[in-house]
Amino acid sequence: MKSGIHPDYHEINVIMTDGTEFKTHSCYGQPGATLRLDVDPKSHPAWTGVQRMLDTGGQVAKFNKRFAGIGNRNAKK
Repeated sequence: MKSGIHPDYHEINVIMTDGTEFKTHSCYGQPGATLRLDVDPKSHPAWTGVQRMLDTGGQVAKFNKRFAGIGNRNAKK
């Protein structure tokens, strides 16, 4: 390997969404840095199989109202 071209590879702390911690090696941050995960295999629907539909501010209702007549255009003729 050429010297001086590779990033520093060091140990960091990773904190999962449920608060559990583990140590791993990474190029992230400085040695001893902490990486807090927002999404991980314990909380993401792709791994848990549990999906939640969040309707923040009525976005789904707004979409349905806006595009309610899209499928009926041919029926009016």
